[in-house]
Amino acid sequence: MRRTTALFSVMLLVIGFSTAWSQQPYTNDKVEYTLELPSSAWRVISEADAAHEHTEFVYGDRLEGYLQIRKEVVDAGTTASELSRRDQDQKFAFLPGFVVQADNRTIYALRFSGLRDKLTRIRNQTDLIARSFKLK
Repeated sequence: MRRTTALFSVMLLVIGFSTAWSQQPYTNDKVEYTLELPSSAWRVISEADAAHEHTEFVYGDRLEGYLQIRKEVVDAGTTASELSRRDQDQKFAFLPGFVVQADNRTIYALRFSGLRDKLTRIRNQTDLIARSFKLK
């Protein structure tokens, strides 16, 4: 029994180290946030620039997982939940996502899309990305 417990503990440590090792921080001088990409399968396909205030990532290809991070400038006093409700009423009703309020005029929206079964398989990764999102 001790041997099995010790072996199981070692396996958990190895898995934990390999998961932490594969995480890649993402930052860019043109954006005001950082986040962690949980595996090398996630890659940047479009970065924020003077014309576009959004960054796009894919997990393999767009059908497997696609993330768009948009900076939304809203009327003063608009809350993140109000923006979410507005988005649900419009075109983003069925996209899983997260909304982060930076200040009373700036809200970041993280929107994930892809085939439903593919997104379900990487749910732990999309959650990790959202939890790791931090303002600089």
